[in-house]
Amino acid sequence: MFDTIFSFIRKTFNEPEAFIPLHAPYFGGNEKKYLADTIDSTFVSSVGAYVDKFEEMLTSFTGAKYAIAITNGTTALHLALVLAGVKQGDEVITQPLTFVATSNAIAHCGATPVYVDVDMDSLGMSPSALRDYLQTHTLIREGRCINKKTGKIIKACVPMHTFGFPCRIDEIAAVCREYHINLVEDAAESLGSYYNGRHTGNFGLLSVLSFNGNKTITCGGGGAILTNDKDIALKAKHLSTTAKIPHAWEFAHDEVGYNYRMPNVNAALGCAQMEQLPQILEKKKQLAATYAGFFETELVEFVKGISNAMPNYWLNTLLFKDQEEQQAFLQVTNGRKLMTRPAWKLMSELPMYAHCEKGDLKNSISLAQRAVNIPSSFLERIG
Repeated sequence: MFDTIFSFIRKTFNEPEAFIPLHAPYFGGNEKKYLADTIDSTFVSSVGAYVDKFEEMLTSFTGAKYAIAITNGTTALHLALVLAGVKQGDEVITQPLTFVATSNAIAHCGATPVYVDVDMDSLGMSPSALRDYLQTHTLIREGRCINKKTGKIIKACVPMHTFGFPCRIDEIAAVCREYHINLVEDAAESLGSYYNGRHTGNFGLLSVLSFNGNKTITCGGGGAILTNDKDIALKAKHLSTTAKIPHAWEFAHDEVGYNYRMPNVNAALGCAQMEQLPQILEKKKQLAATYAGFFETELVEFVKGISNAMPNYWLNTLLFKDQEEQQAFLQVTNGRKLMTRPAWKLMSELPMYAHCEKGDLKNSISLAQRAVNIPSSFLERIG
């Protein structure tokens, strides 16, 4: 079975021998032109026309009213949590099957993650697991959700759209409203993904995107905060520019801020990438369809996501029957210059988060032991 899969992927990428990466960036547009423009203008730092243009392109594409370009996805999530009111000593519910940045951003606020399980089909936070945990472990006091065991306020909830597959975000949002918890979507991996016709990132108080080098589009490094709240957007822009009071020459700051604004040179790259995003998404959809057709006849499950969702197919994902089979496939493919990788080690198993409160994580454990991402780069021609 492994040899058949290996041969099919190499044939799909029309690459019989050389290394095939997991997800390489695609530069087929105005990237060099816009980068040269920033150099010629001398505006390469966090002030420049491309930053404003990139934010406008993000709002136009996602449907969010406001976008604030940030240095990377982790800092975007940190600032989003600050804007959601997360403070030292609070708790934030999230999922254990995620990149470490999700938990780290919570820790950067001085808060503590609480882990609830994911759904097997969406790979993202399970609304039923979220509700079960809240019903069992919390109470509402003076409009705040309190963890009965720790006595701490659960201030926010951060579900993630894993590998670009939308989770059941509308149900999660409903639970959060019921329990007075601010919803902050980790949409870092889901630019171009939709749930019930709405782009991910539009279901909570705020959301974040990432434009790391391996994402659907890249700024080299970079992230963004999305929100439909004007006051939050203005606050995000203010805090991300060191809380500097606008003035022609004076440097005055009115609160503790962050040097988190995206540089113009990164935004220039992002603008060129956004111009190609529809084409990139269409090619990734075609690649996923090619994979899906092939894996219908193989003894391994190809993840398709949930109904009413349109993934961006950032990373195509297989589920093997057990960890032994998963590890054997990883060994074979990576040993033969075809890059594959497992899902992350669960956050609840990392030494700095092992003490955190958690629910029953059986689905997360199963997925961590069975999931494998396979090559998902942009292809001009599929098959």
